[in-house]
Amino acid sequence: MDTTTILQLNETARAQGLAHQRKRFAFKKILDETGRHQIGLVGPRGSGKTVILKQLLAHYPDSACYLTLDAVDSPGLFQTIQNLHEKYKFTLFLVDEIHHEKQYARELKKVYDFLDVRVIFSSSVALSLHETAYDLSRRVNLVFINPFSFREYLYFTKELDLSALSVNQLLEQQWDALHLRQEIHFENFLKGGLFPFALEEPNILPLLGNILDKIITSDIPLIGRLLTDEIPILHRMMRFIGFAPPDGINYSSLSNNLKITKYKAEQYVRLLEQAFVLKCVMPAGTNVMKEPKILMRLPYRLLFQPYEHAIGAIREEFFAEMMICKGISFNYLKSTRGAKTPDYLVHVDTETYVIEIGGPGKGREQFKGFAGKKNLILAHSNETTGIKRPLFLIGF
Repeated sequence: MDTTTILQLNETARAQGLAHQRKRFAFKKILDETGRHQIGLVGPRGSGKTVILKQLLAHYPDSACYLTLDAVDSPGLFQTIQNLHEKYKFTLFLVDEIHHEKQYARELKKVYDFLDVRVIFSSSVALSLHETAYDLSRRVNLVFINPFSFREYLYFTKELDLSALSVNQLLEQQWDALHLRQEIHFENFLKGGLFPFALEEPNILPLLGNILDKIITSDIPLIGRLLTDEIPILHRMMRFIGFAPPDGINYSSLSNNLKITKYKAEQYVRLLEQAFVLKCVMPAGTNVMKEPKILMRLPYRLLFQPYEHAIGAIREEFFAEMMICKGISFNYLKSTRGAKTPDYLVHVDTETYVIEIGGPGKGREQFKGFAGKKNLILAHSNETTGIKRPLFLIGF
């Protein structure tokens, strides 16, 4: 183990952490986590997990050590941490992209059981804490680091600290005029502004393409044990989903169009969802086929279609992204043939909301049969009459 390289990288990372003064909304939540348990920062590539680790390094200058496992030869995570703890007295280890450690679950368990240190790690794939021989569920708390919500985007780009809005506050029109004025920034957000790296790279699509390629060729083979000849199928699957309207994408359509088994379609979709590229939304109700509606995570669709052509799907994917950011459960409503129904059921505490997503001209004809429910149309406009509300407000 080259400790000189580790210490040099540690100092570089600390300086980079100090250079990023503005903190993500999740930063305080991480600081407030106390106790012996380890913390996993899990979220998409490009969502800012590495910056958060470096900011934590700057916050704990005397006790923390930053480790990026792909930059140094390591005898294993446990051995590396043990050596650094015994020799340099570090007590907090910030480990970047831990899924590159093949036996990460075993190594984290050994650290927890035998060393008096804490570990905060990041991963760009959703790690299962239960589905291993080393059940980590008692030892690790996961904190999901999503891309910016629209509210957090405005905090970073316009230095606006606006209040959050609940779904019910939208229904009751309980917002400030300053919220409504932010519609002018909505398009930039939809075109990729939700990723923190867009703060320094205005043209994000080349970078986003590189991220997707790395996910498919590096991250997914690590967690999915795929054969080399399966990787091109993932590229074809993303291209097919990227060009198709969301309503037509499910396991069956992927199986038919890609000439793969339905089992393989499910496996690939699950892996892409674990890598935060796709989002599966299950249908509402019990008497329906349980195939999910498959959405892309924002803004990956723009790698395949221009914004103007993709805007209908992007509106839905923005809505889904904001539900994920808020931690709100939602399902899609399946329509019977020829019938119009709203898009989604949203579940907040004991309340259920029926929500339709659409463009400026979206009407309320989809709500027949949903009388007496809490109905909302989230339209791509600034209209606030009746049950219509501006779509961008769901991002607060």
